[in-house]
Amino acid sequence: MAFPTLGIIVIVLLLLFLLSQAIKIVFEYERGVIFRLGRLVGVKGPGIFFIIPLVDRMVKVDLRTITMDIPSQEVITKDNVPIKVDAVIYFRIIDPAKALTQVENYIVATSMLGQTTLRSVLGQSELDEILTEREKLNKTLQEIIDQHTATWGIKVTAVEIKNVELPEGMKRAMARQAEAERERRAKIIAAEGELQAAEKLRTAAEIISKTPAAIQLRFLQTVTEAATEKASTIVVPVPIDLIRIFLDQRREEISDVLKNLLEYLKSNK
Repeated sequence: MAFPTLGIIVIVLLLLFLLSQAIKIVFEYERGVIFRLGRLVGVKGPGIFFIIPLVDRMVKVDLRTITMDIPSQEVITKDNVPIKVDAVIYFRIIDPAKALTQVENYIVATSMLGQTTLRSVLGQSELDEILTEREKLNKTLQEIIDQHTATWGIKVTAVEIKNVELPEGMKRAMARQAEAERERRAKIIAAEGELQAAEKLRTAAEIISKTPAAIQLRFLQTVTEAATEKASTIVVPVPIDLIRIFLDQRREEISDVLKNLLEYLKSNK
């Protein structure tokens, strides 16, 4: 009686093992690619499903977006400047069956494709374009890589250039260029300020010239402003128009004296 009981236990354990192999569960972000005796039969999931034990083989494929770093690449730009550039690729699997059957290792293949495309695209661009038009280059890289990986069931959502490393000599040259550009802008701004100040002074002079009393009011205002400063010596500018008033009065007095003197001489003759 022991042998039949042992056989039943073995059969039950075998059935439990086959049942555990037949039941498969995949998460929402996964898919199960089923191969039956080496042939592709389809993709299943998410959730629970059954396969034929010892006949079917399931391979799980993650459908979430994968972030892959492209190692630093040495590139010679179109204007013969050696640089080092690294980037990052964002992609995801949209066809799990193609990702397993059309390429041996889709992650390694995408990485190699990203490296070669990065060197090719940046090698056809000038340094200024790489530094200033990065969004345009990112879009170009994404389109080229996505076009090649579409046959693998992969969708490249974005490619971002992370860092551009320049030679030290080029950094110093760019720093001198930026400094010269800032000096040029500063001189232009100062010249524009002088021009605006000259225009305002000309307008003020025209207004003051039409009203002689305005120069005296401006003179008094200047004295008032200077008196508010804490200084032992105050230098007060004297307007020429103010001196001209006294000179005109003195000239009239001198002319009156000369006239009286001439009249006196004539009368004595």
